[in-house]
Amino acid sequence: SQQSDGSQTAADILRDQMQLEADAREALPYSIEHCTKELGPLRQSVFSCLTCNPPPKNPTDPYNAAGICYACSVQCHGEHQLVEIFTKRNFTCDCGTKRLPSTSPCTLRLNPLTNTLGGVHSEEPSATNKYNQNFRNRFCACECDYDPFQQKGTMFQCLGLGTHETGGCGEDWFHPGCVVGLGPDWMEKTEGKNIQKAATVEDGALPPISEDAETSAPNGNGTSGNGNEAAEDGDDEPNPPGFPKDDEFETFICFKCVDAHPWIKRYAGASGFLPPVFYKTKNDTEQQTAVDDAADESNSKKRKVDDDEPGGFQVPKRLKNEANGADIPETCKADTLPPAPKGSFSIFCTESFRDRFCRCEKCFPALAAHAQLLEEEEIYEPPISEEGSENGGSTHGSGSLYERGESALRNVDRVRAIEGVMAYNQLKDKLKPFFQQFAESGQAISAEDIKEYFAKLRGDDEAIKEAGDSAKS
Repeated sequence: SQQSDGSQTAADILRDQMQLEADAREALPYSIEHCTKELGPLRQSVFSCLTCNPPPKNPTDPYNAAGICYACSVQCHGEHQLVEIFTKRNFTCDCGTKRLPSTSPCTLRLNPLTNTLGGVHSEEPSATNKYNQNFRNRFCACECDYDPFQQKGTMFQCLGLGTHETGGCGEDWFHPGCVVGLGPDWMEKTEGKNIQKAATVEDGALPPISEDAETSAPNGNGTSGNGNEAAEDGDDEPNPPGFPKDDEFETFICFKCVDAHPWIKRYAGASGFLPPVFYKTKNDTEQQTAVDDAADESNSKKRKVDDDEPGGFQVPKRLKNEANGADIPETCKADTLPPAPKGSFSIFCTESFRDRFCRCEKCFPALAAHAQLLEEEEIYEPPISEEGSENGGSTHGSGSLYERGESALRNVDRVRAIEGVMAYNQLKDKLKPFFQQFAESGQAISAEDIKEYFAKLRGDDEAIKEAGDSAKS
């Protein structure tokens, strides 16, 4: 028979179920069975639960921030308002600790009091965790509330040298416009100015055309580019003038962290690092001069460079440390660099930047305080979910909604579980002949059919009458 609007066959329902499960596994590909707290400090994906731990309305008021791991964000706070903070280093999950209310316990860890899974709360949190404004759902130097549905363009995460307490950013995320001091809405402002300029030439006068306008335009930050490359590739917003192209750098250190650790300023523009990208404010008129001065000093100062490292450091002679046999540079690489540029700026790093730092006895202590500058960090990822890797979206795998329901029943009180199973079996026995008649005839199941049948099961005369009337209309 011909299907009516809003009706589905049993095959349709099964197909929709399979697609929903496939979508869920694509969104949550990793195992959500274990909390990472017992693993100790990790560089891992972190979430903040605003339902359990809402921040104060006044951003200057104190806030007892808390972060939870990937698994706890799903299993313990899945129906809450969450903020995805992405990766944070040396972080231990706060779920089930005093940083979160006891009414929201961790359901994944073993409760030492009952020796059962779940119900863990009020444990001591890690003393080494560091928190920044991201846990309040505030990001960037513009301190905006992050809304993934409203956010335009790409934000970049700082490598993070300083914590919030020491004047750094704590691995914050930045809009490209905010890195150069133009603000997050720099493009809208620029487009508005262009509209105003276009309005001034309506009388027939043409604006002047630069001969090299189609190639590149100086941006005042030691690099050049018209900032339109991203717009040509797709719907992504272009980077603002002065901000490097995405494929020119591996990571970056924001102006906050650079100011908090000024020893790193001398590396701006050296081999492995792009020229400084200055943070310009409305009241700052010295930044362009600082760029020009830095460029002049760099060009005027002669540096002996090894043929294999164009634009790099002078390769120092090496001595042997008799105490431990380690090689120690005889001279300091950093001494071959020009003076650090003045002003506040970010440093953008290429893939080889870690090999370019001086590691002499004088420089190494500052470098060793930041392990992320010595070697690339390993990011912890939970194991891939077996349901996600095997049978994909198949409801025949162990991840179907039915089997998840069976798993949930195992954590319910035994008496209630038995009662629930009995009720389920009774309902299943009553539903079987209902679905069987449609399966044998190939007739579609409509919403009205289901409403009417459940009304009959309840014995609700009024509901039966309403279902019948709606089916006739």
